[in-house]
Amino acid sequence: MRSFRSVILCADDFGLADGVSRGIVELAWKGRLSATGAMTNMPGWRRAAPDLKPLKDRIAVGLHLNFTVGVPLGEMPDLAADGVFPPLQILLAKALKRQLQASEIAAEIARQLDAFTQAFGAPPAFVDGHQHVHILPGIRKALIEALAVRGYAGRTWLRDPADRAASVLRRPVGRSKALVVKALAKGFARQTHLAGFSTNKGFSGFAPLDLSIPVARVFGEAFSHLGPHPVVMCHPGYVDDELRALDPVVDSRIEELNYLRSDAFWELLEQRGLRLSPEIA
Repeated sequence: MRSFRSVILCADDFGLADGVSRGIVELAWKGRLSATGAMTNMPGWRRAAPDLKPLKDRIAVGLHLNFTVGVPLGEMPDLAADGVFPPLQILLAKALKRQLQASEIAAEIARQLDAFTQAFGAPPAFVDGHQHVHILPGIRKALIEALAVRGYAGRTWLRDPADRAASVLRRPVGRSKALVVKALAKGFARQTHLAGFSTNKGFSGFAPLDLSIPVARVFGEAFSHLGPHPVVMCHPGYVDDELRALDPVVDSRIEELNYLRSDAFWELLEQRGLRLSPEIA
């Protein structure tokens, strides 16, 4: 009998816009995803969260911690003085310079966690970050502490967006971005494990958003050279006016959606001997 390896395929950005959430829910019902991360500061989260409840035994539903899109759930006079989160470049600069205010970051993490449990009715299965912000200095420690205080160790795992250098180098698509994120994530898994939390081992799915590379090749590389407990990220969704107002590059989302529900994607999994799973081990 043929054996299959388990891999988590995680759709990021649930709640970003109704079209994104609708596409993710459709893929989940078809068995073409095994996890999704929710942006609980976005208005679309409360509208779409009920659609995830019937799926809780089919996919892992986690918190997609967000500090770069939309508005915070409470006042953040230092990071979001005008009431809107800054772009990643500004957040990254402040984080690397150790200029993020610890109390402000911790308070917003707590609010986003509360927004998750209030709407979903259960703690997140995992936590990751929009644009991987959860690994940044000034955020990672506060996140681990917030989860520990809530007693989530052993219940909630954290997504490590790093992978072995050998694996990253063998995937040309998104390689540069993957190497940058790997460097930023240095020490993240160790800190997480010391606090009693699990992480995935292996991460892929970095890709350009401008359709410069065929989506079949993007996923073909993402599902190659996998780690022992891998996560592959993706960003499918329908395009609507709400999404266009938030993100100027949207065409790749519908292309990913179409590929993931295609026979070609299922054939890829079969050829590679892979099965989608909501669990990291």
